[in-house]
Amino acid sequence: MIDLWTETTLGEVIELYDHKRIPLNTRQRSERQGEFPYYGAAGIIDSVDDYIFDGRYLLIAEDGSVITQDGKPVLNLVNGKFWVSNHAHVVRGKSPISTDFLYYALSNVAIIGYLTGTAQPKLSQTNLKTIKLTLPPIPIQQKITSILSTYDNLIENNTRRIKILEDMAQTLYREWFVHHQFPGPENVPKVESELGPIPRGWEVVQFSDILDLVRNGITPSKFPEEIFAHFSIPAFDNEHMPALEDGDSIRSAKYLVTGGSVLLSKLNPRIPRVWLPFLNTEHKAIASTEFFILKPKPPVNCMFLYNLFRSPEFTENFIVRALGTSTSHQRVKPDDFLNMPVSIPTESLLNDFRQKVSPLVNICNTLRLKNINLRQTRDLFLPKLISGEIDVSELDIDRDSTI
Repeated sequence: MIDLWTETTLGEVIELYDHKRIPLNTRQRSERQGEFPYYGAAGIIDSVDDYIFDGRYLLIAEDGSVITQDGKPVLNLVNGKFWVSNHAHVVRGKSPISTDFLYYALSNVAIIGYLTGTAQPKLSQTNLKTIKLTLPPIPIQQKITSILSTYDNLIENNTRRIKILEDMAQTLYREWFVHHQFPGPENVPKVESELGPIPRGWEVVQFSDILDLVRNGITPSKFPEEIFAHFSIPAFDNEHMPALEDGDSIRSAKYLVTGGSVLLSKLNPRIPRVWLPFLNTEHKAIASTEFFILKPKPPVNCMFLYNLFRSPEFTENFIVRALGTSTSHQRVKPDDFLNMPVSIPTESLLNDFRQKVSPLVNICNTLRLKNINLRQTRDLFLPKLISGEIDVSELDIDRDSTI
């Protein structure tokens, strides 16, 4: 059946919507905060109060982060209402070719030869259109898409479940520790503090009193053949999963990540990035130096810190401590963070919260591991299906079914 496949260029099989893009700078986005995701080259970088696109589109990075570690384009398959900057091309498949199939086909294309620039690689619109593709007949495209999308649908379902569980934990945190509706004796008297009224028995301290800032450095490039689980800013923004990278490809120094810690990004705190790393991997865990590696001092625990850092109240106070000449590259200094005041509940309440939330976090970690396995299996099949190495022409597949 491979002899029925045809060679073409991407420009022949896409509808291009770059003319509809409207870039917003950091200040403009900060004035227009809302529910709709705002995409840059590599993925969601903010949320705004309106949208440009509504539907299913493929975003292809144009400049900046345009190429993956293995030489493929940076892609985002997006569905729904969203806004896009001018750093990502916006395309759809030209009927009868589906946008989903284009996503899978481009995931297997090496694009280094289509890029211009060295310090700032760019995939121009002209070069985008010249990318060569070998496409199977439409029925084969539909079968390939059905097989691969089954994995992606399972991943998406797991990701939705993770969000629901984390939102449940955050709701409980805010009920107990922000609104002071916690279990125990009713009508606990309030006392005045520098943060306002707090229940009697609680205290206001600085973050330096309840956690340690860990700075165990490592230079991964000194271990060129070792694979690291890299907790980076792009990895967080992409799928909230550490990227597996070899030491030779990691040029800058990093921090070692150990168990029992929480990662909090000091970069652009208006975009909250909080990570509760689970280290169920054989690879050494490292983190970008843009993260604070924070280890709680008992009786404070990771579950409490993680939900505290994800709360809007903390984010609001964290933002005002950011410094920088550029609104897109502001950072919070370690000492400014460590000197922030925080109200700490009683030890028994901290323990109760951990016991309530830990099962939710364990389920989230199990789902994340399932997603890792699903992605690995999908990525194993993808090049073999797209190249025709695995022949699906005789398979009886319900192309409209999803799991």
